[in-house]
Amino acid sequence: MEKPIIKLKVAALCGSLPIELSKDPIFNGLLEIEYIDISPLPMLNTDLEVHGTYPPPVEAFRRKILEADSFLFASPEYNYSVTAPLKNAMDWASRPPNVWGDKAAAIVSAGGDFGGGRSQYHLRQIGIYLDIHFINKPEFFLNAFKSPMPFDSDGNLIDQSSKERLKEVLLALQAFTLRLKAK
Repeated sequence: MEKPIIKLKVAALCGSLPIELSKDPIFNGLLEIEYIDISPLPMLNTDLEVHGTYPPPVEAFRRKILEADSFLFASPEYNYSVTAPLKNAMDWASRPPNVWGDKAAAIVSAGGDFGGGRSQYHLRQIGIYLDIHFINKPEFFLNAFKSPMPFDSDGNLIDQSSKERLKEVLLALQAFTLRLKAK
């Protein structure tokens, strides 16, 4: 008996650099990555919660997170941490009921010498409380300012070795998501 084909929905937050990779034949059409725009979200304010409902942009965002099978965070580093918009998005989706819970996630980052590494570790700390299960390896940190530049003038990743490393991250996320869903 053939196993059913499971197409995984991955919600990508805060950056879109690996989205084009999901169309690579290596994923056999089994990975659908959707960039989720977090810019419309108001700053978290529990006064905006009315009888268990949230403002329309928050409701739409929470629905996208709930429908996703896993998450891909592209997290730049600001002051040794995640960006305020990303933290705000995580907080909105954690309001009761927490829609992050018990799903797989991966983190990629680009930045200075350590390539956003400190933001990744802080994001993992936040995710533990939200019951997000991060892949441990491979890790992806990209020094965005090295020469030759890994991005073109439009912000597209052009460094082939970095693209290959991103594929490894996405394959690990795909495998881990399927393992979690099988339980």
